[in-house]
Amino acid sequence: MIHDARVLQPQFIPDEVEHRNSEVNALSNTLKPIMDGQTGETSLLLGPSGAGKTCIANYTVERLRENVLDIDTQYVNCWQDHTRFQVLYRILEGIGKTVDIHRRSTPKDELLDRLQGYDGPQFVVILDEVDQLEDKSVLYDLYRMRTISMILIANREEALFGQLDGRLTSRLQTCVRIPFEKYHLDELVAILEARARWGLSERAIGNEQLALIADAAAGDARVAIGILRNAARRADQSGTDQITTDIVHEAVPDGRHEVRQKTIDQLNAHQRALYEILDEEGELDPGDLYELYRERVDDPKTNRTVRNHLQKMEHYRLVIAEGKNRARTYRLR
Repeated sequence: MIHDARVLQPQFIPDEVEHRNSEVNALSNTLKPIMDGQTGETSLLLGPSGAGKTCIANYTVERLRENVLDIDTQYVNCWQDHTRFQVLYRILEGIGKTVDIHRRSTPKDELLDRLQGYDGPQFVVILDEVDQLEDKSVLYDLYRMRTISMILIANREEALFGQLDGRLTSRLQTCVRIPFEKYHLDELVAILEARARWGLSERAIGNEQLALIADAAAGDARVAIGILRNAARRADQSGTDQITTDIVHEAVPDGRHEVRQKTIDQLNAHQRALYEILDEEGELDPGDLYELYRERVDDPKTNRTVRNHLQKMEHYRLVIAEGKNRARTYRLR
């Protein structure tokens, strides 16, 4: 049944994208100067998880690579590489400049000097989950480099700009904002139909089953593809050549769980501490949660940073926040 398993992976970049033409065009326009050897405009892709931001950023950069002979590109997930050193290292890795860099002993300034000395072609850097950066001064470093074009990806503008100093805010306020909305059910069905057509045998799944998956995913393409992947795996293991309605129903919890677990695995140390406390204690108000958090970690962040962490976890459907101000409580979803 499964002809190309890569198609069912969340990181797969299709040759054609569904229902995101206006977003692709807007991002392509910010990168157009690169075709003339100039630096592109800084862009900020905003919207909920599973709305296609990462896919569209990578897809658009790949199309650019097809049209520009000399160009360097690098993708950085700032949830995984969240320190200034890690970001600079990952970007230098994209141009093969990390061979003699030692992660424990090489100073950050040396990485910055090396990147500032870059004299190659135009360089497009995608910074995904950019609001997760611990030290956002690296954005200022990159903004000042004449050959680097930045594509920034975040869920909410407030989560990014609320943590920037005035110097950075004044520069990034002029970036091109490209909003992404949740997928509608029919749009998710079209995305799933394309993945099934590319990756599965003919007539492996019908429109009724695709609609069931799309409905269960609630606008999140990552969840939808995860459910389809699990359904295909179940059908393949059982030796059937069709994904039935029963198989879809069985695959929904596993597909959701996979996406949830992947998000949990990405949590930084402070977010993980908050998650574990809520897992152990149940529902807590912000004050009690913050006190328990301070007792658990060696270098606690400010109350404001913790609130930002909780908002991020709420956005990714790990945490439920109820009530407002002093009446607010947090619990795991």
